[in-house]
Formats: sequence, structure tokens, C-alpha cells
Amino acid sequence: MSESRLQEFYDRIRADLDRTVKFWRQHSRDPECGGFFNCLSKDGKVYDEIKHVWLQARQVWMYARLYNDVERFRDEDLLQEAVRGAEFLMQNVRDPNTYKCSLVVTRDGKAIKIQRSLFSECFYLMAMSEVGRATGVEKYKKEAITMMEKITGWIQSHGEGLGIEKLPGHRPISSLAIPMMTLCVIEQLKTMDPSLNYDDLTDWAIKDAMKHVQREGTVILETTTNDGKEMGGSAGRLMLPGHSIEAGWFLLRHATRSGDQALKQTAIQSFMERPFEYGWDKQHGGLYYFLDVDGWSPVQLEWDMKLWWAHNEALIAFLMAYKETKDKRHLDRFAQIFDYSYSHFVDEENGEWFGYLRKDGSVSMDFKGGPWKGCFHVPRYLMMCEQMLKELLDKKN
Repeated sequence: MSESRLQEFYDRIRADLDRTVKFWRQHSRDPECGGFFNCLSKDGKVYDEIKHVWLQARQVWMYARLYNDVERFRDEDLLQEAVRGAEFLMQNVRDPNTYKCSLVVTRDGKAIKIQRSLFSECFYLMAMSEVGRATGVEKYKKEAITMMEKITGWIQSHGEGLGIEKLPGHRPISSLAIPMMTLCVIEQLKTMDPSLNYDDLTDWAIKDAMKHVQREGTVILETTTNDGKEMGGSAGRLMLPGHSIEAGWFLLRHATRSGDQALKQTAIQSFMERPFEYGWDKQHGGLYYFLDVDGWSPVQLEWDMKLWWAHNEALIAFLMAYKETKDKRHLDRFAQIFDYSYSHFVDEENGEWFGYLRKDGSVSMDFKGGPWKGCFHVPRYLMMCEQMLKELLDKKN
């Protein structure tokens, strides 16, 4: 049944991508200070002028990737918007000495907050790399490669230099987000320049991600000890179904390109299928945000909400799994998530998706852009799934 819907999926996703890109281009550009407004109401009005660096960098990357990879977006104006965003980032958010990036800045780029992690820096790298790929300008490519050197150093030194204070009760941990982002930025840099070699770091990232496969492959835990053991406590029992599934498609993409069949199986079974099974709300539909592996109530107040990005990543993951295996069960999962998403998150009238739903699927917060939601997860999902569906339809026809 789901296979008969491939054309429908393609048509609706293509239209959604056009609608979504139009929303951001129409409402988010800051012509006075550069960069983008990312706090936008449901109809695109700016409700806060502060700028969130994750979202600034992700929007630069998204515009440049669309320009590079999707023919109908090969628009010089779109590229120039990405370049202006990259220049805003270079001039304002990166410390010239430490290469640490701000997390939040004022409209004109003055630092408000810096995070003691490496995620702003990873998204900064992605932005510079993709703009370098689009323009051929060496300064952007050099900026990306230099940032990668800094990120690699922080990873290898377990965060030394990030400003993390080692308190008496501190214990080293492995966070799933670190190997995920490592694989992501390596993929990005190799897209920019295939001659770059990060094989050792790639092997480390995959090995580190595997620490989070626990209880004989039945669960993915967000945090473990550095030697891959369960930590205990609420933090040690924490599961994020959407995050696990996103990690799954990162791993599947690498396994497909490298021909690693064992990793391919682990990516699909442990990181996609099982998190979906325990993460799907069987009463109301949608993926829970947080879960406790032992069934305790999660301590996060928003644990039972349904967030846009988890569904975007699950749609990418299960369509990719179907494309690589032709197992119809994965396409059925894709259809299940698609039908839930397009009946709850999507705003066809104004464009883009609502981001935050209550457990019952009703909209909790109706803004389209906020401190953590910007021009990234929705258009990346739409772009990637449009490309995969076109390939599937071309082969079918």
C-alpha cells in the first residue's frame, strides 16, 4: 500500500519544501545588521531580535546546500543570502583566539551567552564549508578546516579548553551527541573536499556511538560511562527516541558508502526500529521526546511532548532504510510518521511546521522559529526525502 503512495509523498514534500523556503526567505532576512531573524511567529512576524548561533549557522548551511544540490534553488540571490549570513558569523560569533563561538548574540552580533560545548562550532563549520563549496572562495574552506582542527582537539582532550569546570563530583561520560556531530562534520567536510582524510576520527566516532547500544541491543541510552557502561540515575536511564533514530541514519549513510553490512544492520535495527517501537505513542500517535529505560517517569517536564525535529529525522531515517533495503516495513513506518506529521505539524496556510505539540497532538507553542527551532530540520528533511523519492520513482518508472 505504501509503495503506491511514492508519487504522493514526492509531490507533497516538494510543495512543502517550496513553501518552507519561501517562509524563511520572506520573513527572516535582516537587511540592516546581516544574518537572520530566527524568532518568528506562526505568520512570520519577528517577536524577538536576538540571534541564536546554532540557527544562524544552520540557515547559512541550508541555503547553500539548497543552492548546491537542488536545481530549482540555484538562485544567486539565495546564495548571496547565505554569504551574508556567513560573513555575519565570521565577523561576530567566533573568538579570534580560541575559536569558541557564541551561543546567543544581539541583533548586531554582540555576544550574550557562550556554551561550554562544541555544537555552535560544529554548525559554524558546516556553514563555512557549504558556502565554500558553493562559492569556491578559499577563506570559507580554510575557516571550516581550521575549525575542524579545533573541534578534533576538544574531542581528543575530553573537552579541555571548552571552559568546563571539573567539580569534585565530576565523572567522565560519553554523550551520544558527540560521535553523532563528529560523523556529521566529517561528512560535511568530505562533501566540500573528498581528498580530506578523517578515517581515524570516523572509526573513533562509530566506536563511541556503539557504547550507547545497551541491554543486548534493545535500547539506545543518551549517556554512558566512558568505558561504555550504564551510569544509573535519571540521566543514565535517559532515552531520546528521535535522537537515536537520527544517529541511525548518520550511521546508515556511512555504512552504505563504506560497505559495512554489520554496521548497516545495527543502524537500522538498534538505532531506528527499536527506538521507534518504544518511542511511538500508541494512543495519540507521534514520538515521545524523552523516555526512561526502566519505565520511571522522566524528570524532564516536556517528556511527553511531540517535537517537530524528531519526526523530521525519523522520516529521513525510514525512507533511507527503505531505499537501501527495499524492506516495505520501513516505508510503512515512513508513511505512518508522514501521516501523523502532515495532520499535526504542517501549516499549509502560512508555511513551515509548528514545532511543539502536546501529548494529544494539539499545538502547544505556535511560533515557527525560536531559540532552538530554525531553518534546518524541516527543510533538510524535505530536501533529502525529495531527493530519495525522486531516485525511487525514477527507478520504478
